[in-house]
Amino acid sequence: MNRREKQPWLESRPTRLALVAAVLAATAALTVTFVSSGGKGTADAATTLDQYVPIQKVPPNVRGPKPSRGASTGRFTVDCGTNGNGKFSPDNPVAQPGIRNGAEHLHDFVGNLAITANSSDADLAASGTTCRNGDRSSYFWPVVRIDRSVRSGSQVRQALARTQPVIACPRVGDRLPAVPAEVRAVVVRRLAELGRLEATANQRMATSRGRIDAALNNRILDGLRSRRAALIQSISASIGTAGGTRPTGLVSLVDCDVSYDGMHAAMPGGSHAASVQAARAATPQVRCPGARDKLPGVPAPVLAEVNRNLDQLDRQISEANERLVTARGQGGPDFIDNAILGPLRAKRSAVLDRIANAIGRQAARPHGLDALASCILSRTPATGPATGTPAPPSGTPTASPAPLPDPQGPDLELPGNTGGIVRPAKVLIEYRGNATGRVVPMPKFLRELTGDAKPTSRGPANARATWTCSGFTDRLSDKYPICPAGSQVQRVQDFPGCWDGRNVDSDNHRRHVAFADKATGACPAGFVAIPQLRITISYDIPRDVQVKGQYALDSFPEENHNPFSDHNDFVNVNSTRTMQRIAACINTGRVCR
Repeated sequence: MNRREKQPWLESRPTRLALVAAVLAATAALTVTFVSSGGKGTADAATTLDQYVPIQKVPPNVRGPKPSRGASTGRFTVDCGTNGNGKFSPDNPVAQPGIRNGAEHLHDFVGNLAITANSSDADLAASGTTCRNGDRSSYFWPVVRIDRSVRSGSQVRQALARTQPVIACPRVGDRLPAVPAEVRAVVVRRLAELGRLEATANQRMATSRGRIDAALNNRILDGLRSRRAALIQSISASIGTAGGTRPTGLVSLVDCDVSYDGMHAAMPGGSHAASVQAARAATPQVRCPGARDKLPGVPAPVLAEVNRNLDQLDRQISEANERLVTARGQGGPDFIDNAILGPLRAKRSAVLDRIANAIGRQAARPHGLDALASCILSRTPATGPATGTPAPPSGTPTASPAPLPDPQGPDLELPGNTGGIVRPAKVLIEYRGNATGRVVPMPKFLRELTGDAKPTSRGPANARATWTCSGFTDRLSDKYPICPAGSQVQRVQDFPGCWDGRNVDSDNHRRHVAFADKATGACPAGFVAIPQLRITISYDIPRDVQVKGQYALDSFPEENHNPFSDHNDFVNVNSTRTMQRIAACINTGRVCR
Protein backbone atom coordinates (compact mmCIF):
# COMPACT_ATOMS: atom_id res chain seq x y z
CA MET A 1 0.00 0.00 0.00
CA ASN A 2 1.16 3.50 -0.77
CA ARG A 3 2.83 5.12 2.23
CA ARG A 4 1.00 8.32 1.41
CA GLU A 5 -2.21 6.83 2.77
CA LYS A 6 -2.09 3.86 5.05
CA GLN A 7 -5.80 4.09 5.69
CA PRO A 8 -7.17 2.72 2.43
CA TRP A 9 -10.08 4.03 1.96
CA LEU A 10 -16.11 42.95 6.92
CA GLU A 11 -16.62 48.25 6.39
CA SER A 12 -13.09 48.66 5.16
CA ARG A 13 -11.97 47.37 8.54
CA PRO A 14 -14.96 45.55 9.98
CA THR A 15 -14.82 45.81 13.68
CA ARG A 16 -11.54 44.39 14.53
CA LEU A 17 -11.10 46.10 17.85
CA ALA A 18 -13.13 48.32 20.12
CA LEU A 19 -12.21 51.94 20.67
CA VAL A 20 -9.33 52.18 23.06
CA ALA A 21 -10.97 52.86 26.39
CA ALA A 22 -7.81 53.87 28.18
CA VAL A 23 -4.08 53.78 27.99
CA LEU A 24 -2.86 53.19 31.50
CA ALA A 25 0.25 55.22 32.09
CA ALA A 26 1.97 52.66 34.23
CA THR A 27 1.35 49.57 32.13
CA ALA A 28 0.22 50.74 28.69
CA ALA A 29 -2.56 48.11 28.94
CA LEU A 30 -5.53 48.37 26.60
CA THR A 31 -9.15 47.40 26.89
CA VAL A 32 -10.52 46.22 23.57
CA THR A 33 -13.51 44.26 22.37
CA PHE A 34 -13.20 41.09 20.34
CA VAL A 35 -15.52 38.48 18.96
CA SER A 36 -13.70 35.82 20.92
CA SER A 37 -12.24 35.23 24.31
CA GLY A 38 -8.55 34.86 23.76
CA GLY A 39 -7.04 32.19 25.90
CA LYS A 40 -9.74 32.16 28.54
CA GLY A 41 -11.23 28.87 27.39
CA THR A 42 -14.65 30.20 26.44
CA ALA A 43 -16.37 31.18 23.23
CA ASP A 44 -18.45 34.27 23.97
CA ALA A 45 -19.07 36.43 20.93
CA ALA A 46 -19.52 39.55 23.08
CA THR A 47 -16.68 39.17 25.58
CA THR A 48 -14.70 42.33 26.41
CA LEU A 49 -11.04 41.61 27.15
CA ASP A 50 -7.61 43.15 27.30
CA GLN A 51 -6.17 41.78 24.07
CA TYR A 52 -2.89 43.69 24.24
CA VAL A 53 -0.39 43.31 27.05
CA PRO A 54 3.02 44.80 27.82
CA ILE A 55 5.37 41.87 27.53
CA GLN A 56 7.01 42.79 30.84
CA LYS A 57 3.68 41.97 32.53
CA VAL A 58 3.73 38.38 31.20
CA PRO A 59 5.52 36.12 33.71
CA PRO A 60 8.19 33.75 32.35
CA ASN A 61 6.35 30.61 31.26
CA VAL A 62 8.56 28.84 28.71
CA ARG A 63 10.27 25.91 30.37
CA GLY A 64 11.46 23.10 28.14
CA PRO A 65 12.14 19.60 29.46
CA LYS A 66 15.68 18.85 30.55
CA PRO A 67 17.46 16.72 27.91
CA SER A 68 18.16 13.18 29.08
CA ARG A 69 21.15 11.06 28.10
CA GLY A 70 20.89 10.27 24.40
CA ALA A 71 18.74 13.30 23.62
CA SER A 72 18.93 14.80 20.15
CA THR A 73 20.09 18.35 20.77
CA GLY A 74 21.09 19.61 17.33
CA ARG A 75 19.40 22.26 15.24
CA PHE A 76 18.97 22.65 11.49
CA THR A 77 17.92 26.03 10.08
CA VAL A 78 16.47 26.81 6.67
CA ASP A 79 16.46 30.25 5.03
CA CYS A 80 13.33 30.60 2.88
CA GLY A 81 13.18 34.40 2.98
CA THR A 82 10.35 36.64 4.15
CA ASN A 83 7.94 36.28 1.21
CA GLY A 84 9.80 38.78 -0.93
CA ASN A 85 7.96 37.39 -3.97
CA GLY A 86 4.68 38.47 -2.42
CA LYS A 87 3.02 35.07 -2.60
CA PHE A 88 -0.17 35.80 -0.69
CA SER A 89 -3.21 33.54 -0.79
CA PRO A 90 -6.45 32.95 1.12
CA ASP A 91 -6.13 29.21 0.42
CA ASN A 92 -5.27 26.79 3.21
CA PRO A 93 -3.87 23.68 1.50
CA VAL A 94 -3.45 21.79 4.81
CA ALA A 95 -6.62 22.41 6.83
CA GLN A 96 -8.94 23.10 3.88
CA PRO A 97 -7.58 21.36 0.80
CA GLY A 98 -9.64 21.82 -2.34
CA ILE A 99 -11.60 24.81 -0.97
CA ARG A 100 -10.88 28.04 -2.83
CA ASN A 101 -10.29 31.01 -0.48
CA GLY A 102 -11.12 28.64 2.37
CA ALA A 103 -9.11 30.56 4.95
CA GLU A 104 -11.19 33.74 4.49
CA HIS A 105 -7.99 35.60 5.37
CA LEU A 106 -4.63 36.07 3.72
CA HIS A 107 -1.54 33.92 4.32
CA ASP A 108 2.13 34.69 3.82
CA PHE A 109 3.76 31.80 1.93
CA VAL A 110 7.46 30.98 1.82
CA GLY A 111 9.14 27.98 0.27
CA ASN A 112 7.08 26.23 -2.40
CA LEU A 113 6.16 28.61 -5.21
CA ALA A 114 3.34 26.67 -6.84
CA ILE A 115 1.22 25.54 -3.90
CA THR A 116 -2.53 26.23 -3.92
CA ALA A 117 -5.49 24.53 -2.26
CA ASN A 118 -5.57 22.04 -5.14
CA SER A 119 -1.88 21.12 -5.50
CA SER A 120 -1.02 17.44 -5.75
CA ASP A 121 2.09 15.98 -4.15
CA ALA A 122 3.62 15.62 -7.62
CA ASP A 123 3.01 19.31 -8.29
CA LEU A 124 4.70 20.28 -5.03
CA ALA A 125 7.71 18.08 -5.72
CA ALA A 126 8.22 19.69 -9.14
CA SER A 127 7.84 23.29 -7.95
CA GLY A 128 10.43 25.96 -7.50
CA THR A 129 11.15 27.34 -4.04
CA THR A 130 12.31 30.42 -2.16
CA CYS A 131 14.44 28.31 0.20
CA ARG A 132 18.19 28.63 -0.32
CA ASN A 133 18.90 24.94 0.20
CA GLY A 134 16.34 23.82 -2.37
CA ASP A 135 13.73 22.82 0.22
CA ARG A 136 10.40 22.72 -1.65
CA SER A 137 8.35 22.57 1.55
CA SER A 138 5.56 25.08 2.05
CA TYR A 139 5.41 27.19 5.21
CA PHE A 140 2.50 29.62 5.61
CA TRP A 141 0.80 31.74 8.29
CA PRO A 142 -1.81 34.56 8.50
CA VAL A 143 -0.51 38.02 7.72
CA VAL A 144 -0.38 40.84 10.27
CA ARG A 145 -1.89 44.19 9.30
CA ILE A 146 -1.80 47.73 10.66
CA ASP A 147 -5.10 49.61 10.56
CA ARG A 148 -5.12 52.94 12.34
CA SER A 149 -8.91 53.17 12.32
CA VAL A 150 -10.16 51.11 15.27
CA ARG A 151 -13.90 50.55 15.54
CA SER A 152 -16.64 49.32 17.81
CA GLY A 153 -17.20 45.60 18.19
CA SER A 154 -20.99 46.09 18.18
CA GLN A 155 -21.06 45.81 14.38
CA VAL A 156 -19.62 42.31 14.61
CA ARG A 157 -22.33 41.24 17.03
CA GLN A 158 -24.99 42.75 14.76
CA ALA A 159 -23.57 40.94 11.74
CA LEU A 160 -23.45 37.66 13.63
CA ALA A 161 -27.11 38.08 14.63
CA ARG A 162 -28.06 38.02 10.94
CA THR A 163 -25.75 35.18 9.92
CA GLN A 164 -26.58 31.55 9.25
CA PRO A 165 -23.41 29.45 9.59
CA VAL A 166 -23.02 26.78 6.92
CA ILE A 167 -20.96 23.66 6.39
CA ALA A 168 -18.11 23.76 3.85
CA CYS A 169 -16.62 20.47 2.61
CA PRO A 170 -13.92 19.69 0.06
CA ARG A 171 -15.25 18.29 -3.23
CA VAL A 172 -14.08 14.74 -3.64
CA GLY A 173 -14.97 14.37 -7.31
CA ASP A 174 -12.40 17.00 -8.25
CA ARG A 175 -9.57 14.90 -6.82
CA LEU A 176 -10.33 11.42 -8.15
CA PRO A 177 -8.31 9.59 -10.77
CA ALA A 178 -10.04 8.24 -13.88
CA VAL A 179 -13.05 6.19 -12.77
CA PRO A 180 -13.33 2.73 -14.41
CA ALA A 181 -16.48 2.43 -16.51
CA GLU A 182 -17.77 -0.57 -14.57
CA VAL A 183 -17.91 1.33 -11.25
CA ARG A 184 -18.76 4.84 -12.42
CA ALA A 185 -22.41 4.46 -11.40
CA VAL A 186 -21.34 3.34 -7.92
CA VAL A 187 -18.93 6.27 -7.56
CA VAL A 188 -21.61 8.72 -8.72
CA ARG A 189 -24.01 7.38 -6.07
CA ARG A 190 -21.37 7.68 -3.35
CA LEU A 191 -20.55 11.25 -4.38
CA ALA A 192 -24.24 12.11 -4.35
CA GLU A 193 -24.50 10.69 -0.84
CA LEU A 194 -21.64 12.94 0.24
CA GLY A 195 -23.68 15.87 -1.01
CA ARG A 196 -26.77 14.73 0.89
CA LEU A 197 -24.76 14.35 4.09
CA GLU A 198 -23.53 17.91 3.76
CA ALA A 199 -27.05 19.22 3.07
CA THR A 200 -28.40 17.39 6.13
CA ALA A 201 -25.62 18.82 8.30
CA ASN A 202 -26.58 22.29 7.09
CA GLN A 203 -30.16 21.72 8.13
CA ARG A 204 -28.92 20.98 11.64
CA MET A 205 -26.85 24.18 11.57
CA ALA A 206 -30.05 26.23 11.22
CA THR A 207 -30.55 26.05 14.98
CA SER A 208 -27.43 28.17 15.54
CA ARG A 209 -28.46 31.11 13.38
CA GLY A 210 -27.22 34.35 14.92
CA ARG A 211 -24.92 32.74 17.44
CA ILE A 212 -21.72 30.73 17.75
CA ASP A 213 -22.14 27.34 19.37
CA ALA A 214 -18.81 25.51 19.42
CA ALA A 215 -20.29 22.40 21.04
CA LEU A 216 -22.98 22.07 18.36
CA ASN A 217 -20.46 22.76 15.60
CA ASN A 218 -18.20 19.98 16.82
CA ARG A 219 -21.04 17.49 17.25
CA ILE A 220 -22.22 18.07 13.70
CA LEU A 221 -18.74 18.01 12.22
CA ASP A 222 -17.66 14.91 14.13
CA GLY A 223 -20.66 12.95 12.90
CA LEU A 224 -20.23 14.23 9.37
CA ARG A 225 -16.53 13.32 9.44
CA SER A 226 -17.14 9.69 10.32
CA ARG A 227 -19.79 9.25 7.62
CA ARG A 228 -17.69 10.99 4.97
CA ALA A 229 -14.72 8.82 5.88
CA ALA A 230 -16.73 5.65 5.26
CA LEU A 231 -18.06 6.88 1.91
CA ILE A 232 -14.68 8.13 0.73
CA GLN A 233 -13.10 4.82 1.70
CA SER A 234 -15.80 3.05 -0.28
CA ILE A 235 -15.11 5.22 -3.34
CA SER A 236 -11.39 4.49 -3.11
CA ALA A 237 -12.01 0.76 -2.74
CA SER A 238 -14.44 0.67 -5.69
CA ILE A 239 -11.92 2.33 -8.01
CA GLY A 240 -9.10 0.08 -6.84
CA THR A 241 -10.97 -3.22 -7.11
CA ALA A 242 -12.09 -2.35 -10.64
CA GLY A 243 -8.49 -2.03 -11.78
CA GLY A 244 -8.20 1.72 -11.50
CA THR A 245 -5.47 3.68 -9.76
CA ARG A 246 -6.34 3.59 -6.08
CA PRO A 247 -6.65 7.24 -4.98
CA THR A 248 -4.09 8.50 -2.48
CA GLY A 249 -4.52 11.40 -0.11
CA LEU A 250 -8.30 11.23 0.08
CA VAL A 251 -8.10 11.21 3.88
CA SER A 252 -7.21 14.92 3.53
CA LEU A 253 -10.69 15.54 2.09
CA VAL A 254 -12.67 13.98 4.94
CA ASP A 255 -12.90 16.95 7.30
CA CYS A 256 -15.42 19.75 6.81
CA ASP A 257 -15.68 23.11 8.54
CA VAL A 258 -18.23 25.67 9.67
CA SER A 259 -18.24 28.91 7.70
CA TYR A 260 -19.54 32.25 8.91
CA ASP A 261 -19.10 33.93 5.52
CA GLY A 262 -22.47 35.62 5.91
CA MET A 263 -20.98 37.96 8.50
CA HIS A 264 -19.04 39.69 5.72
CA ALA A 265 -22.15 40.72 3.78
CA ALA A 266 -24.00 41.67 6.98
CA MET A 267 -21.39 44.24 8.01
CA PRO A 268 -21.63 47.87 6.89
CA GLY A 269 -20.51 48.25 3.30
CA GLY A 270 -21.16 44.63 2.43
CA SER A 271 -18.58 42.00 1.73
CA HIS A 272 -16.61 44.31 -0.55
CA ALA A 273 -17.40 47.87 -1.59
CA ALA A 274 -18.09 48.05 -5.30
CA SER A 275 -15.49 50.78 -5.64
CA VAL A 276 -12.63 48.52 -4.59
CA GLN A 277 -10.48 47.78 -7.61
CA ALA A 278 -8.81 44.46 -8.30
CA ALA A 279 -5.23 44.63 -7.14
CA ARG A 280 -2.53 44.64 -9.76
CA ALA A 281 -0.09 44.10 -6.91
CA ALA A 282 -1.72 40.83 -5.91
CA THR A 283 -0.39 37.50 -7.09
CA PRO A 284 -3.43 35.97 -8.82
CA GLN A 285 -4.04 32.29 -9.34
CA VAL A 286 -4.97 30.43 -12.49
CA ARG A 287 -8.49 29.01 -12.36
CA CYS A 288 -9.26 26.25 -14.82
CA PRO A 289 -12.40 24.12 -15.23
CA GLY A 290 -11.91 20.75 -13.60
CA ALA A 291 -11.59 17.78 -15.91
CA ARG A 292 -11.47 14.87 -13.49
CA ASP A 293 -15.14 15.08 -12.58
CA LYS A 294 -16.27 15.72 -16.17
CA LEU A 295 -15.20 12.41 -17.67
CA PRO A 296 -17.45 9.45 -18.36
CA GLY A 297 -16.47 6.04 -17.09
CA VAL A 298 -13.08 5.17 -18.58
CA PRO A 299 -12.49 1.76 -20.25
CA ALA A 300 -9.93 -0.38 -18.44
CA PRO A 301 -7.34 -0.57 -21.28
CA VAL A 302 -6.83 3.23 -21.28
CA LEU A 303 -7.10 4.02 -17.55
CA ALA A 304 -3.35 4.50 -17.12
CA GLU A 305 -3.10 6.69 -20.22
CA VAL A 306 -5.99 8.90 -19.13
CA ASN A 307 -4.53 9.26 -15.63
CA ARG A 308 -1.15 10.35 -17.03
CA ASN A 309 -2.90 13.04 -19.02
CA LEU A 310 -5.02 14.18 -16.06
CA ASP A 311 -1.83 14.52 -14.03
CA GLN A 312 -0.34 16.54 -16.89
CA LEU A 313 -3.28 18.96 -16.74
CA ASP A 314 -2.67 19.46 -13.03
CA ARG A 315 1.03 20.03 -13.61
CA GLN A 316 0.34 22.64 -16.29
CA ILE A 317 -1.81 24.65 -13.86
CA SER A 318 0.87 24.37 -11.19
CA GLU A 319 3.56 25.62 -13.59
CA ALA A 320 1.36 28.56 -14.61
CA ASN A 321 0.73 29.51 -10.97
CA GLU A 322 4.44 29.40 -10.25
CA ARG A 323 5.10 31.60 -13.28
CA LEU A 324 2.62 34.15 -11.97
CA VAL A 325 4.73 34.44 -8.81
CA THR A 326 8.14 34.59 -10.46
CA ALA A 327 7.09 36.84 -13.38
CA ARG A 328 5.46 39.59 -11.31
CA GLY A 329 6.03 43.00 -12.87
CA GLN A 330 7.20 41.64 -16.21
CA GLY A 331 5.82 42.79 -19.56
CA GLY A 332 2.88 45.03 -20.36
CA PRO A 333 -0.85 44.71 -19.77
CA ASP A 334 -1.15 41.71 -22.10
CA PHE A 335 1.81 39.81 -20.69
CA ILE A 336 -0.22 37.31 -18.69
CA ASP A 337 -2.57 36.56 -21.55
CA ASN A 338 0.22 36.19 -24.10
CA ALA A 339 2.90 34.51 -21.96
CA ILE A 340 0.86 32.42 -19.52
CA LEU A 341 -2.85 31.97 -20.24
CA GLY A 342 -2.52 31.65 -24.02
CA PRO A 343 0.16 28.95 -23.97
CA LEU A 344 -1.67 27.20 -21.13
CA ARG A 345 -4.86 27.05 -23.19
CA ALA A 346 -3.01 25.52 -26.12
CA LYS A 347 -1.31 22.89 -23.95
CA ARG A 348 -4.55 22.00 -22.17
CA SER A 349 -6.38 21.68 -25.47
CA ALA A 350 -3.81 19.17 -26.70
CA VAL A 351 -4.00 17.08 -23.52
CA LEU A 352 -7.81 17.12 -23.45
CA ASP A 353 -7.83 15.97 -27.06
CA ARG A 354 -5.53 13.09 -26.13
CA ILE A 355 -7.88 12.08 -23.32
CA ALA A 356 -10.89 12.14 -25.64
CA ASN A 357 -9.02 10.11 -28.27
CA ALA A 358 -7.91 7.53 -25.72
CA ILE A 359 -11.44 6.95 -24.46
CA GLY A 360 -12.74 7.01 -28.05
CA ARG A 361 -10.57 4.08 -29.02
CA GLN A 362 -12.47 1.84 -26.60
CA ALA A 363 -15.89 3.53 -26.19
CA ALA A 364 -17.90 6.53 -27.31
CA ARG A 365 -15.63 9.56 -27.66
CA PRO A 366 -16.63 12.18 -25.05
CA HIS A 367 -17.77 15.50 -26.51
CA GLY A 368 -17.21 18.96 -25.13
CA LEU A 369 -13.88 18.42 -23.38
CA ASP A 370 -12.39 21.20 -25.49
CA ALA A 371 -14.56 23.64 -23.53
CA LEU A 372 -12.35 22.94 -20.51
CA ALA A 373 -9.18 24.29 -22.15
CA SER A 374 -9.56 28.01 -21.36
CA CYS A 375 -8.48 29.29 -17.94
CA ILE A 376 -8.88 32.63 -16.18
CA LEU A 377 -7.17 34.51 -13.39
CA SER A 378 -8.60 34.47 -9.90
CA ARG A 379 -9.71 38.11 -10.22
CA THR A 380 -12.08 37.21 -13.04
CA PRO A 381 -15.56 35.83 -12.34
CA ALA A 382 -15.52 32.13 -13.07
CA THR A 383 -17.85 30.69 -15.68
CA GLY A 384 -19.09 27.17 -16.09
CA PRO A 385 -18.20 24.87 -18.95
CA ALA A 386 -19.92 25.26 -22.28
CA THR A 387 -23.04 23.34 -23.21
CA GLY A 388 -22.21 19.81 -24.24
CA THR A 389 -19.63 19.20 -21.52
CA PRO A 390 -20.22 15.84 -19.87
CA ALA A 391 -22.14 16.13 -16.62
CA PRO A 392 -19.83 15.71 -13.61
CA PRO A 393 -20.31 12.59 -11.52
CA SER A 394 -20.76 14.76 -8.46
CA GLY A 395 -24.36 13.95 -7.68
CA THR A 396 -26.54 16.19 -5.58
CA PRO A 397 -25.17 19.74 -5.26
CA THR A 398 -24.24 20.71 -1.74
CA ALA A 399 -25.03 23.77 0.33
CA SER A 400 -21.42 24.90 0.62
CA PRO A 401 -21.00 28.68 0.57
CA ALA A 402 -19.81 30.39 -2.57
CA PRO A 403 -16.11 31.24 -2.43
CA LEU A 404 -15.17 34.65 -1.11
CA PRO A 405 -13.91 37.25 -3.54
CA ASP A 406 -10.21 37.13 -4.22
CA PRO A 407 -7.81 39.58 -2.51
CA GLN A 408 -8.52 43.13 -3.69
CA GLY A 409 -7.09 46.62 -3.46
CA PRO A 410 -3.48 47.71 -2.95
CA ASP A 411 -3.45 46.01 0.45
CA LEU A 412 -4.78 42.69 -0.90
CA GLU A 413 -7.79 42.91 1.38
CA LEU A 414 -10.38 40.25 2.00
CA PRO A 415 -13.71 40.98 3.72
CA GLY A 416 -13.08 41.89 7.33
CA ASN A 417 -9.30 41.93 6.94
CA THR A 418 -8.16 45.41 5.97
CA GLY A 419 -5.19 47.67 6.49
CA GLY A 420 -1.63 47.51 5.26
CA ILE A 421 0.19 44.20 5.47
CA VAL A 422 3.25 44.22 7.71
CA ARG A 423 6.04 42.32 6.00
CA PRO A 424 8.14 40.20 8.37
CA ALA A 425 11.54 41.64 9.20
CA LYS A 426 12.84 38.08 9.68
CA VAL A 427 11.56 34.51 9.45
CA LEU A 428 13.56 31.85 11.27
CA ILE A 429 12.75 28.24 10.34
CA GLU A 430 14.33 25.64 12.62
CA TYR A 431 14.15 21.87 12.91
CA ARG A 432 14.96 20.80 16.47
CA GLY A 433 15.48 17.60 18.44
CA ASN A 434 13.78 15.63 21.18
CA ALA A 435 14.68 15.70 24.88
CA THR A 436 14.43 11.92 25.31
CA GLY A 437 16.18 10.45 22.29
CA ARG A 438 16.93 10.43 18.59
CA VAL A 439 14.61 11.66 15.86
CA VAL A 440 13.67 9.82 12.68
CA PRO A 441 13.31 11.66 9.35
CA MET A 442 9.91 13.12 8.56
CA PRO A 443 8.10 11.36 5.72
CA LYS A 444 7.87 13.32 2.50
CA PHE A 445 4.55 15.18 2.08
CA LEU A 446 3.81 15.14 5.82
CA ARG A 447 1.15 17.75 6.64
CA GLU A 448 1.24 19.56 9.97
CA LEU A 449 -0.50 22.50 11.54
CA THR A 450 -0.08 24.25 14.86
CA GLY A 451 -2.54 26.42 16.74
CA ASP A 452 -6.17 26.78 15.75
CA ALA A 453 -7.61 29.42 13.45
CA LYS A 454 -11.07 28.94 15.01
CA PRO A 455 -10.89 28.78 18.83
CA THR A 456 -14.25 30.57 19.03
CA SER A 457 -16.32 28.43 16.67
CA ARG A 458 -14.49 25.14 17.31
CA GLY A 459 -13.30 25.58 20.90
CA PRO A 460 -9.85 26.51 22.27
CA ALA A 461 -8.43 23.02 22.85
CA ASN A 462 -5.91 23.23 19.99
CA ALA A 463 -5.07 26.93 20.26
CA ARG A 464 -1.58 27.88 21.41
CA ALA A 465 0.00 31.04 22.81
CA THR A 466 2.53 32.35 20.28
CA TRP A 467 3.14 36.05 20.94
CA THR A 468 6.25 37.59 22.48
CA CYS A 469 8.91 40.24 21.93
CA SER A 470 12.53 39.86 20.97
CA GLY A 471 14.59 39.61 24.14
CA PHE A 472 11.68 38.00 26.01
CA THR A 473 11.72 34.48 24.61
CA ASP A 474 11.18 33.02 28.09
CA ARG A 475 7.53 34.03 27.90
CA LEU A 476 4.67 33.55 25.42
CA SER A 477 1.28 35.26 25.51
CA ASP A 478 -2.10 34.56 23.94
CA LYS A 479 -2.50 38.35 23.62
CA TYR A 480 -0.83 40.82 21.29
CA PRO A 481 2.37 42.05 22.95
CA ILE A 482 3.37 45.66 23.52
CA CYS A 483 7.14 45.58 23.29
CA PRO A 484 9.76 47.90 24.77
CA ALA A 485 11.44 50.38 22.46
CA GLY A 486 13.88 48.59 20.17
CA SER A 487 12.22 45.18 20.61
CA GLN A 488 10.44 43.40 17.77
CA VAL A 489 6.98 41.84 17.94
CA GLN A 490 7.41 38.09 17.48
CA ARG A 491 5.31 34.99 16.86
CA VAL A 492 6.94 31.72 18.00
CA GLN A 493 5.09 28.75 16.54
CA ASP A 494 6.05 25.21 17.52
CA PHE A 495 4.74 22.28 15.49
CA PRO A 496 4.10 18.74 16.75
CA GLY A 497 7.35 16.76 17.10
CA CYS A 498 5.87 13.25 17.20
CA TRP A 499 4.52 11.14 14.32
CA ASP A 500 2.42 7.98 14.21
CA GLY A 501 5.00 6.34 11.92
CA ARG A 502 2.51 5.65 9.13
CA ASN A 503 0.37 8.51 7.83
CA VAL A 504 1.20 11.88 6.30
CA ASP A 505 -2.27 13.27 7.05
CA SER A 506 -5.40 12.27 8.96
CA ASP A 507 -9.13 12.85 8.87
CA ASN A 508 -8.91 15.96 11.08
CA HIS A 509 -5.35 16.91 10.02
CA ARG A 510 -4.10 16.35 13.59
CA ARG A 511 -4.37 12.69 14.63
CA HIS A 512 -1.27 11.53 12.72
CA VAL A 513 1.03 13.84 14.73
CA ALA A 514 1.27 14.85 18.40
CA PHE A 515 3.11 17.19 20.70
CA ALA A 516 5.71 15.76 23.05
CA ASP A 517 4.99 15.78 26.78
CA LYS A 518 5.70 19.26 28.16
CA ALA A 519 7.43 17.95 31.28
CA THR A 520 9.50 15.06 29.89
CA GLY A 521 9.68 15.64 26.15
CA ALA A 522 8.58 12.06 25.50
CA CYS A 523 6.27 11.23 22.60
CA PRO A 524 2.92 9.56 23.33
CA ALA A 525 2.71 5.77 23.06
CA GLY A 526 2.64 4.71 19.44
CA PHE A 527 4.42 7.83 18.19
CA VAL A 528 8.05 8.42 17.25
CA ALA A 529 10.07 11.63 17.51
CA ILE A 530 10.67 13.57 14.29
CA PRO A 531 12.52 16.85 13.71
CA GLN A 532 10.33 19.36 15.51
CA LEU A 533 9.63 22.45 13.44
CA ARG A 534 9.70 25.90 15.01
CA ILE A 535 8.98 29.08 13.02
CA THR A 536 9.77 32.47 14.57
CA ILE A 537 8.39 35.50 12.71
CA SER A 538 9.66 38.96 13.71
CA TYR A 539 8.07 42.32 12.86
CA ASP A 540 9.13 45.94 13.13
CA ILE A 541 5.86 47.55 14.31
CA PRO A 542 5.89 51.19 15.51
CA ARG A 543 5.41 51.32 19.25
CA ASP A 544 2.56 53.82 19.02
CA VAL A 545 0.71 51.31 16.83
CA GLN A 546 1.25 48.67 19.48
CA VAL A 547 0.09 50.91 22.33
CA LYS A 548 -3.05 51.98 20.43
CA GLY A 549 -3.99 48.44 19.49
CA GLN A 550 -3.73 49.08 15.77
CA TYR A 551 -2.05 45.87 14.59
CA ALA A 552 -3.69 42.47 14.41
CA LEU A 553 -3.92 39.18 12.55
CA ASP A 554 -6.03 38.45 9.54
CA SER A 555 -8.66 36.00 10.73
CA PHE A 556 -11.95 34.25 10.09
CA PRO A 557 -14.87 36.67 10.63
CA GLU A 558 -16.14 35.06 13.83
CA GLU A 559 -12.65 35.33 15.36
CA ASN A 560 -12.49 39.09 14.70
CA HIS A 561 -8.69 39.18 14.83
CA ASN A 562 -8.42 37.24 18.07
CA PRO A 563 -4.69 36.88 18.91
CA PHE A 564 -5.41 33.38 20.24
CA SER A 565 -6.40 32.31 16.70
CA ASP A 566 -2.78 32.46 15.52
CA HIS A 567 -1.70 29.39 13.56
CA ASN A 568 0.84 28.08 11.08
CA ASP A 569 0.82 25.31 8.48
CA PHE A 570 3.48 23.18 6.84
CA VAL A 571 3.87 20.59 4.09
CA ASN A 572 7.19 18.74 4.08
CA VAL A 573 8.59 18.56 0.55
CA ASN A 574 12.21 18.09 1.56
CA SER A 575 13.88 15.38 -0.44
CA THR A 576 14.51 12.10 1.38
CA ARG A 577 18.24 12.83 1.31
CA THR A 578 17.80 16.31 2.81
CA MET A 579 15.50 15.07 5.55
CA GLN A 580 18.01 12.33 6.43
CA ARG A 581 20.68 15.03 6.64
CA ILE A 582 18.44 17.11 8.92
CA ALA A 583 17.85 14.15 11.24
CA ALA A 584 21.56 13.26 11.31
CA CYS A 585 22.51 16.83 12.19
CA ILE A 586 20.01 16.93 15.04
CA ASN A 587 20.92 13.50 16.37
CA THR A 588 24.63 14.35 16.54
CA GLY A 589 24.06 17.63 18.41
CA ARG A 590 25.28 19.92 15.65
CA VAL A 591 24.01 23.26 14.39
CA CYS A 592 23.56 23.07 10.62
CA ARG A 593 21.99 24.97 7.76
